[in-house]
Order: sequence, then C-alpha cells, then structure tokens
Amino acid sequence: MLKIKRALISVSDKKGLDDFVKGLNELGVEILSTGGTAKKISSLGIPVRDVSSYTGFPEMLDGRVKTLHPKVHGALLALREKDEHMEQVKKHGIELIDMVVVNLYPFKKTIEKPNVHFEEAIENIDIGGPSMLRSAAKNFRSVAVICNPERYGEILGELKNNGGS
Repeated sequence: MLKIKRALISVSDKKGLDDFVKGLNELGVEILSTGGTAKKISSLGIPVRDVSSYTGFPEMLDGRVKTLHPKVHGALLALREKDEHMEQVKKHGIELIDMVVVNLYPFKKTIEKPNVHFEEAIENIDIGGPSMLRSAAKNFRSVAVICNPERYGEILGELKNNGGS
C-alpha cells in the first residue's frame, strides 16, 4: 500500500476540508496548497506549504497559472519503480506527491446563474485542477486521487486504520 507523505490540496468546494486536513496533519502528511485553499488550511493552524514556494514560481495571470509547472506534474507522474525517473526527480529537485485532493471550479453552477457575465463563466473553466487529476490518475499506483469531499471521512478512516497508507 502507498504511504501518504505529501499531499497537494487545491479545492474550490471547501466542505469537509477542516477535519480532513487536521487528520492528514495528525498522520504527519506534509500539505502543499494554493491560493484560497492554502489560506483556509493555514487559518486552521495547520502547517501548509504554498505551491509557489515549492516550485519557485509565483502564481500568475490573476491566478490562472498556479500548478501548471514541471515540479508539480513531475512529482505526480514520476514512476517510482523506474530508476531513471527517480534520478531525474532528484536532479531537478522534484519532491514526490503521494496524494492529490482537487475539486474543480463550479462551472456548471456558475453558468446556471441568471445574468452571469461571460467573463465570470470563462474564469470558472478550470485548467490546473483537471491537469493534476489526469497526471495523478495516470500514475494511480503511486498517487491517491481524491476529488469528492463526501469521501474525505472514509479516506481518512482508511489512512488511520492502515498507518497512513
């Protein structure tokens, strides 16, 4: 089973996040996060490392670019059983990510609003979230993928029952 040492959390829907990140923290999981999610986690008194400090690259373009970085996707896509991948990860200072917790911007909910402005709708098209979910899913043997807040309790229970795995 996969031991969760580092999780990247970037969620639009923060429902259930408090207890989930508290539980991850109790298990010793390092938390990487972005923007509003990082602020929320920090406000709970839980240590959180901003993705920008990890990548060495700031959020830019009004938050449109946060996680679209080789250090993020390399950390998700690296095949841990391949020596060549592990050498490249080490060479480029990439720290492996074992869990991705992402839920996407509420595009459908946004466009269903009466009189929604086109610009608001466009800004609710998520790019980084789906990219991380796909990278993590491609490496499902090494990266846990969490996209449904309704499952946080169940997942945390499994981690606690299995020593963080």
